[in-house]
Amino acid sequence: MRKSEVLAAEAVSCLNRALAALRDIWEEIGIPEEQRLERTDVVKKHIKSLLDMMVAEEESLKERLLKSIALCRKELDSLCRELHLDPFEAEEESTILQMEKDLRTRVEVMLKQKRDRKQELKALQEQDRDLCDILCTSPFGIDSNAVPSLEELDRYRRHLASLSAEKERRREEFVSIKRQVILCMEELDHTPDTSFERDVVCEDEEAFCLSTDNIAALQNLLQQLEARRSLNEAVCVELRSRIAALWERLQVPVEERESFAVHMTGSRARTRKALQLEVDRLEELKLQNMKSVIQAIRVELAEYWDKCFYSQEQREAFSPYYDEDYTETLLQLHDAEVGKVKNYYETHKELFEAVQKWEENWKLFLELERKTTDPNRFANRGGSLLKEEKQRAKLQKMLSKLQEELESRVQAWEQEHEDAFLVKGQQFMEYVTEQWQLYRMEKEKEKQERHLKKSRQIEAEMMYGSTPRTPIKRRVLTPHTPGKLNGTSISSATPNSTVRSAFGATLYHSPTSRLPPSGGKLGQARTPSRVAVKPPRPGHRERNKENMSQLNGTTLSARTFKGFQV
Repeated sequence: MRKSEVLAAEAVSCLNRALAALRDIWEEIGIPEEQRLERTDVVKKHIKSLLDMMVAEEESLKERLLKSIALCRKELDSLCRELHLDPFEAEEESTILQMEKDLRTRVEVMLKQKRDRKQELKALQEQDRDLCDILCTSPFGIDSNAVPSLEELDRYRRHLASLSAEKERRREEFVSIKRQVILCMEELDHTPDTSFERDVVCEDEEAFCLSTDNIAALQNLLQQLEARRSLNEAVCVELRSRIAALWERLQVPVEERESFAVHMTGSRARTRKALQLEVDRLEELKLQNMKSVIQAIRVELAEYWDKCFYSQEQREAFSPYYDEDYTETLLQLHDAEVGKVKNYYETHKELFEAVQKWEENWKLFLELERKTTDPNRFANRGGSLLKEEKQRAKLQKMLSKLQEELESRVQAWEQEHEDAFLVKGQQFMEYVTEQWQLYRMEKEKEKQERHLKKSRQIEAEMMYGSTPRTPIKRRVLTPHTPGKLNGTSISSATPNSTVRSAFGATLYHSPTSRLPPSGGKLGQARTPSRVAVKPPRPGHRERNKENMSQLNGTTLSARTFKGFQV
C-alpha cells in the first residue's frame, strides 16, 4: 500500500474518532437528538467545505500545470523555429508535473541559447562595422532581428576572420608603401601637395582607410615617385658620365675632382642640380679649350674604332677626324661620332669581345709559331719545348672552337640585323680565312728562304770549298826562297792562303812571298830546294770527304787553287 493511501486511512480514522468524541460530549452534556443532528450536519458541512476547498485548490494547480505545459509547448515550438532546431518531443508517459518541469527547463535552456546567439551576433556585427569602416567594404548580409543559426554564426565568424587577415595584409602593405613613398619624396625633395599625399604621409596610420581604391592609389603614387626617381637616377648617371668624360678631356686636376666627389653618388634633387651646374661649367670650359678637347675625343674615338675592328677605309669615312679647323661644329661632329660608335660597341659588346678573344689567341699562336723558327730554343732546359708544343696544340684547338662559335654567332647576328658583320672592313669569316692564308704564305715564304739560303750555301761551297766546322791552325814549313812549282809562279798565290787537294785532302798553306834582298823584280825568286810536308790528320781527311760528297764528285781544277796542284 502506498503511503498516500495509509495517510488517507489515518485521516478517515481521525474523522471517525473526532465524530465519536463529539457524540460522547454531546451525550454527557445531554444535547437533544435534534440538536445533535444539527451539530453533526454542521460538522459535515464544515468538513465538506474544507475538503471541497482543498480539492478546488488541487484542481486549480492541475489547471495551472496544464496551462504551463501548453505555454511551454507553444514557446518551445517558437524557439525551435527561431533557433533552427528540430521540434521538442516530450515523454507521453510522464506525469503532468514532470512534463511541466521538463518543458519549462527546456524553454529556459533554449531561451539562454537565444540570448547567447543574439549577444554573439551583436558583437560580431560591431566587429564587422569596424572592419568595414577600415576596409570600406559592405557589412555581412544577416538579419539582425532574427536569431542566427549556428551555421550562420560560424559563417559570420569565418567572414570576419578573413576580413581581419585582409586588414592586416593591407596594413602591412600600406606601411611598406608609405615607407617607400617617404623615402622617394625625401630623395626627390618633394613636399606632399595633395590631400591624398598628406593623408598618406602626415596622418595617423590607424586613421587611413585601407580600401582597395586607396591601396591602388597608393601604389600608383609610389610608381610615379619611383619613375621620377629612376629618371632622376638616369639623369644623374648620364651627368656623371659626361662629367667624367669632360674631366678626362679637359685634364681636370685630381684635387678638383676630389673636391666634387661628394656629388658623385646619390640622386637627390640637389645632387642633380649640382651635377648639372658642373656639366655646364665643364661645357663652357670645353669651348674655351676646343683643340685639346677635340684631340682627346679623337683618342677616345680611335680606341672605340679599335674595339669595333674598324678598317682604315671606315675610319677615313669620318672626314672630320682629319680636319684641323677646331670649331664647335667640329666638336659636335666628333661627339656624335663617339656616341654612335660607342652605342654600336655596347650593343654588340659580347660579339666584339669574342672576336677580340680570338684575335688575342691568334697573336699568341703566331708568337709561338715564330719561336719554332728560333734555333736558340733548343738550348733551353726545363721542358720549355714540351710546354710550348702543348700550348701550341691547345691554342690550335681553342682557335678552332672559337672560330666555330663565332661563325654561328655571326650568322645569327647577320640574320637578325640583315647586315654583314665586318671586322676590319671584311666579313668575319673572310677575315679569318685571310689571316690563315697570310699565315700559310708566311710559312711558305720562310720555307723558300731556307731553300734559297741552302742553295746559295751549296753554290758557295762548290765554288770556294766548305768552311771547316772547327778552325784548326796548321804549321807548314815555308821554303827559304820562293820559286816555281810545276811551272806555275808561286808569287801569284795569295799570302797565307789555305787550300785543299781534291784528291789527297791534304791541307797546305801557301808560302809567303818575299822580295829578294837585291830588290829584284817579282817572279825572279829562287826555286825552293825542298818543301817539308806534314801528313794529313785522319779527322781532317774525314771532313774533306764530306766536302767531296757535297761537290758530288766534281774535281777542282788547278786554276781554282791559283797555281797549287797536288
